[in-house]
Amino acid sequence: MRQRPMIYGLDIETDTTENGLDPRVAAVVTVALAASGYEEIFTGPEEQLLFDVDQRLQELEPGVIATWNGAAFDLPFIADRAAIYGLHLGLRTYHDPTLAMHQTPLPGHEGAYRASWFGHRHIDAYRLYRSDVGPALRISCSLKSIARFVGLSPIEVDRSRIHDLSNEALHAYAASDARLARVLTERRWGTASRCIDRVSEPQTQAHPIPA
Repeated sequence: MRQRPMIYGLDIETDTTENGLDPRVAAVVTVALAASGYEEIFTGPEEQLLFDVDQRLQELEPGVIATWNGAAFDLPFIADRAAIYGLHLGLRTYHDPTLAMHQTPLPGHEGAYRASWFGHRHIDAYRLYRSDVGPALRISCSLKSIARFVGLSPIEVDRSRIHDLSNEALHAYAASDARLARVLTERRWGTASRCIDRVSEPQTQAHPIPA
């Protein structure tokens, strides 16, 4: 039996002062990484924050980065913000038109992405649960809904007012979301292992569309 790789939950929080869903105007204010046994929070000036996350992922044992809707939000958002500073991250995102969209695409983008980051592969756990659990049980596939359904206790805040949170509350919220993405992926690893992104270089690299 193949050993399960390391799973790293990843979550970003963005500045909601103006429009936290638009990478053309909103900065990434926090990135959380959650692995089995530890969690890390990255903050500070955005350019340094993105550089630090990239460096940390380069150092970590290759594994699988688990996000919740990261294919359509977290990862292309990071790619857009890094491009503003001319940062060359180990993150590679590839637009895949076969990935169904259940909400409006990220501003400046056409849809969702497959991804890798250095030696790490990626899985969007939202899409895993959206493909079977949601339709079968007729429940919302938001991260908090699925977490509560399986008996976990997510931290909940007003997502539209991230800018009003204290640093302590923001960090706890981001860490909770990253941890939930990891745990929910691990709980269904038999199925999740077949849903990991498979990317190939001939695909088109995602680039932000100028405002």
